[in-house]
Amino acid sequence: MNPAHQGSTDTTEADVGRVRIFDTTLRDGEQAPGFSMDRRAKLRMAHALEELGVDIIEAGFPQASPDDFAAVAEIARSLKAPTVAALARCMPDDIDSAGRALEGARHSRIHLFLSTSPLHREHKLGKSKQEVIDIAATAIRRAKALAHEVEFSAEDALRTEPDYLAEIFSVAVEAGASVLNAPDTVGYVTPFEITEMFNYLRKHVRGADSVMFSSHCHDDLGMAVANTLAAVTAGARQVECTINGIGERAGNAALEEVVMALHTRRALYKVDTGIQTRRLFPTSRLLAEVTGQPVPRNKAIVGDNAFAHESGIHQHGMLKHRGTYEIMTPQDVGAKTSLVLGKHSGRHALRQRLAELDHELDDAALDAVFERFKALADRQRSVTNDDLEALMGAYEDDTQAAVAVQS
Repeated sequence: MNPAHQGSTDTTEADVGRVRIFDTTLRDGEQAPGFSMDRRAKLRMAHALEELGVDIIEAGFPQASPDDFAAVAEIARSLKAPTVAALARCMPDDIDSAGRALEGARHSRIHLFLSTSPLHREHKLGKSKQEVIDIAATAIRRAKALAHEVEFSAEDALRTEPDYLAEIFSVAVEAGASVLNAPDTVGYVTPFEITEMFNYLRKHVRGADSVMFSSHCHDDLGMAVANTLAAVTAGARQVECTINGIGERAGNAALEEVVMALHTRRALYKVDTGIQTRRLFPTSRLLAEVTGQPVPRNKAIVGDNAFAHESGIHQHGMLKHRGTYEIMTPQDVGAKTSLVLGKHSGRHALRQRLAELDHELDDAALDAVFERFKALADRQRSVTNDDLEALMGAYEDDTQAAVAVQS
């Protein structure tokens, strides 16, 4: 990447840590209305995520249905590099089903979850604090015998009493969990609060130095990515996210946004991921294809407008130096810059586009064509290359006719 797009940085490889990317597009993402995928689509996405460089792929919830079990099993057998994870409640049948589905995986993880907040303990589980702790410990020990590693998620962790959350996580470490996930299940907290929570957990969980802390943020208040980045600054070294930010309700932290924030602001966060960023745009478009859900034009990183410029002021700046209005290059994510011609565009952008179409104009001719261009742009949202060719054809015909009249 051009340093002009990054800002000043003297960060070296020795200065940075590693954040592992846990992708749950095929599980949490697929649970969102309108985003369900059949087994073939899931397998296509799984291979795309492997090419993207995702560290852990949560392939599904095997106990949910026979088809979900089959999809997890097929993905587990097919992938080579990533860890394949399967979700399970802290129930024997769930855990055994996840273990069977993961039998063919080169590296497997059972991802257990159990509610811990007062609201969930009372109204969802009807269990005491100690009962919840005992259930978690028993489940982790059972899962540990069926997979290479176990992740324990405290559902609604960020609305759980900090001391109780630290205690159940301490018991989870003792029982054999190697990853502790503190999810903002309902997208409630702010970056300040999530930073405080992760700092507290790293200080008070027994055995904290021997496990990895993970963040899983929902976007109900529009802060999933900001909260995920805050967790990273507080020591989380796994982040759970989805392509295009899909997921339950308002969605999850968007993988492409988290990754490019860490990449573009590397000097600030001092961490790296293993993501092949040039695969972000094509992976985003593959998800749109298999789900039939288009990517919003204004979506950060992968939307059609992410590297598009229509304003004449912006276009002029871009033509002088792209760093004026782009903090990263579109090539970094597998996309392209687009100078969109519309009613806000100026002469500089029009001249360049016409030159690309082999129309070199002097200033007088450009002024005449620009006037016609503005009139056309006022009638339609954007002006295409075909529109410009037609406009130039009409201009040249009119010019020739005027010359003929004069002679």
